Amino acid sequence: MQRLTLQHIIFLALSLAFAFSAKAEEPQEVYWEDLIPEGFNELDAPAIAHDGKMTQLQPNAPVVDKYDGQYVKVPGFVVPLEGDEKLTTEFLLVPYFGACIHVPPPPSNQIVHVKFKEGVPIENLYDAIWVTGKLSTDGWAGDIASVGYTMEGVSVAPF
Repeated sequence: MQRLTLQHIIFLALSLAFAFSAKAEEPQEVYWEDLIPEGFNELDAPAIAHDGKMTQLQPNAPVVDKYDGQYVKVPGFVVPLEGDEKLTTEFLLVPYFGACIHVPPPPSNQIVHVKFKEGVPIENLYDAIWVTGKLSTDGWAGDIASVGYTMEGVSVAPF
């Protein structure tokens, strides 16, 4: 009887350890409003310029440091930067369709620069997706926009 109880205790301890380790691997859901520091005042969207120039609003907007190094998933739309017709290896994740393409880029704290070493298939640029990976507050600057967050992507899924 004593041996049976010890086996149950060991089994229970291992089960709990496994449950906690699996829970630790779950990404934290982060939404765009979470990436704006409390009290930061965003500017209104600028008037559309008809000369073809798009100036980014707040290219140096502050970031939320508590997400630095965290395993998260963020929803958004893809603006492809690198890849081919099958796989995308680098893109900007933005909160709304057309950002950085048809309208001026949003503030830098509303853009995530994402890289996938092996590339991922992006089925349709019109569809929102979840992107999961390790988020960093290291900025990035490209021709399209200045970016407040970067991510080493792990996976994508439909939103």
